[in-house]
Amino acid sequence: MDAVLRGATMYLFLLLVFRLAGRRTLAQTTVFDLALLLIISEATQNAMLGDDYSVTNGMLVILTLVGIDILLSLVKQRAPLLEGWLDGKPLVLIDEGRPSTELMRRARVDLQDILRAAREQGVCGLDRIRYAVLETSGSISIIPRASGEATTAQNGPLAHSSGYRV
Repeated sequence: MDAVLRGATMYLFLLLVFRLAGRRTLAQTTVFDLALLLIISEATQNAMLGDDYSVTNGMLVILTLVGIDILLSLVKQRAPLLEGWLDGKPLVLIDEGRPSTELMRRARVDLQDILRAAREQGVCGLDRIRYAVLETSGSISIIPRASGEATTAQNGPLAHSSGYRV
């Protein structure tokens, strides 16, 4: 029973830590982020297993972690508010070509991150971006302006669609 409690505690703790850390840490990892993740995994292993390094204890911890993950996915299907807190909602970082500096600051995403994502999606230049959306996965989706579209367009349909936070 000790292994189940340790596993459940560490799962919930890591869920909270990574949720508070934000999406950027999940999507754009650096070498330092990778090293930090390895250190966290080692500390987590020690905390979950305690002094019992048996195969049985290890399997029990793994079953606990997977079980909690399955349980949370089922609960999220029935509780949209919980799903929104656990997974977050997409954030519109650029709306009709205008950067939302406050949302960008809170998400710890700068203009260079958005421009990098735009280049990766074949869009070059801030003036070619209609919307930039920080997805719940941590990736940035770019919706380009149509060819010849004016850069001073008013709020479009995405700005007010459900699920997007402007």
